[in-house]
Amino acid sequence: MAVGSRRPVTRLWHRHKSRIVRRLLARSSKLEELKGKSLRGAFAKLCGQGVSFVLRLGFVAVMARLLEPTDFGLVAMVTVVTGFFDLFATAGLSAATVQKADISDEYVSTLFWVNVEVGVALGVLCVIIAPFLVVFYQEPRLLSVTAALAAGFLFNASGVQHLALLQRSLRYGVLSVIETVAQLAGVATGLGMAFCGFGYWALVGSALIQPATMTLLMWLSTSWRPGKPGRLSDVRSMLRFGATITFNNLVVHLAYNFDKLMIGRYLGADALGIYGRGYQLINIPNTTLLSAVGGVAFSALSRLQGDPVRCRAYFLKGYTLVNSLTLPTTMFCATFADEIITVVLGHKWHAVTPIFRLLAPTILVFGIINPTGWFLQSTGLQGRSLKMAYAIAVLVCLAVIIGLPYGANGVALAVSAAMTVWVVPHVFWCAKGTLLSPFDLFAAVWRPLLASIVATGAGLEAAFYLEPSLTPLLRLLVGGIVMGTVYVCLLVFVLGQKQFYLDVLSALKPASPDRIADTAANLGASR
Repeated sequence: MAVGSRRPVTRLWHRHKSRIVRRLLARSSKLEELKGKSLRGAFAKLCGQGVSFVLRLGFVAVMARLLEPTDFGLVAMVTVVTGFFDLFATAGLSAATVQKADISDEYVSTLFWVNVEVGVALGVLCVIIAPFLVVFYQEPRLLSVTAALAAGFLFNASGVQHLALLQRSLRYGVLSVIETVAQLAGVATGLGMAFCGFGYWALVGSALIQPATMTLLMWLSTSWRPGKPGRLSDVRSMLRFGATITFNNLVVHLAYNFDKLMIGRYLGADALGIYGRGYQLINIPNTTLLSAVGGVAFSALSRLQGDPVRCRAYFLKGYTLVNSLTLPTTMFCATFADEIITVVLGHKWHAVTPIFRLLAPTILVFGIINPTGWFLQSTGLQGRSLKMAYAIAVLVCLAVIIGLPYGANGVALAVSAAMTVWVVPHVFWCAKGTLLSPFDLFAAVWRPLLASIVATGAGLEAAFYLEPSLTPLLRLLVGGIVMGTVYVCLLVFVLGQKQFYLDVLSALKPASPDRIADTAANLGASR
């Protein structure tokens, strides 16, 4: 009876086997294509960010020698406010376009015109608020600087949906080229104006040319053109999603710029110029590494939101990759802070060194907590992400208030300590009620953390034996080579991560039809 009962099932299986295998083949093909495009996109983005890192570092190094701390401080006073307004230029609608499973041209056109209207409104608001900045900072030069930077809002807003369409289709190779060319245009403009003696206006010119060039190139790189806007009621859910993302970014921006606002107000432009250089330098590796993976991860995870198990697996692999880059970078910056500041900024900026070293742990912190935001937002948990942003804002603002009486160094120490303390509760809160667990995140971090600690010991040992007479650049190169070699050997060969990175490298190649067919056949056989 048991044998006979299996015959109809067997006949049914053979009758529909080809159809099932075709479906499995199609599904496997899509997943392989998504995996490959995601990793190739991340690799292209990482290469682009590597070029961006060199350009930004070179730009900062040259401008630090051409301009004075006060020039940087003046522009920083304005960018604290314009950076805040800039969060509204996208209105979170680029993320909404990427995250939505299906979207039409009419929807994108509607969102485009919403972005443009918001950009114009923010530009006007920036001009209106300029006199208040003059009074607040007691600096009359800020009036013209603020009015000039207002034009950047329209440049950014006009390219938001084109950027989102490139991200949605995972065309990160094209996007990396666009970003690099735009950055080159900004760097060339800034350097040219600085050499001609324009002072702080060189920083303003660079800040305007880069977004204008990027928007122009994105329009040329996409075939989509905005049409007539549809009804706002048709995109209400996307507007609601975008509003949550925008408010999240707004809260985080306020938290991470409160320190510069208070330093500029109470300690002056010189102190803000010094603190700002340290903050900017410590954030270059941070933004470079996280930007290289973040956008790609959000796009890929959004495509997998209907498959929680695979979404979890993809996230953890990306999380491991991010932290394997941010952890050794943190240790290197803290160990060789003196050499980095001397090589990049020059001897007159020696006051930046303690700030740079004190802020170094934030690279590690952001590498741990920022990727969790990609996971929450791509899986529709943007509400929780917003609540976590509230907590971070309160924590950081309190830290700034506590550290301000002790000067810029006190602020850097307080902010770094507060963010380090926040890591553990952040991880537990993020994992609550999801397929992730705190143990999953710890398992993804402990190997690169251990390898980084050992590599740091080797770097300190090398620094101890290096001749004091060696130039800072040579000490930096030798120390970096020692730390990098020890880190890679320990992580890959001793801690067993060789296969993980080989899999990442193999996935950079386009998936072959034979490999996809084998996968589908194996799936079919397992039925």
